[in-house]
Amino acid sequence: MFVLELTYTAPLDAVDAVLPDHVAWLEEQYEKGFFLASGRKNPRDGGVILAVAEDRARIEEVVAGDPFTVAGVCAYRVTEFIATKTAPELARHRQTLG
Repeated sequence: MFVLELTYTAPLDAVDAVLPDHVAWLEEQYEKGFFLASGRKNPRDGGVILAVAEDRARIEEVVAGDPFTVAGVCAYRVTEFIATKTAPELARHRQTLG
């Protein structure tokens, strides 16, 4: 599982100009099963996404397609972790230590 932390690198007006494309991209990733939760940080200086994929390389590929990344208005920090405990709704994403 992955925590994707977005930090805006441009003024909010530049971020907002790309926001509709970013939201459409988010919807695609939910439909494909990559994203479990997402939202803005408070204060609004970026966002956070909880994601799943077979490996880090696949997540990096997904992140590279974000319109925010393409437009250069944010930077991503990708943190991989092993989700050994989850809420019942996320049970299918539980992992075991290898």
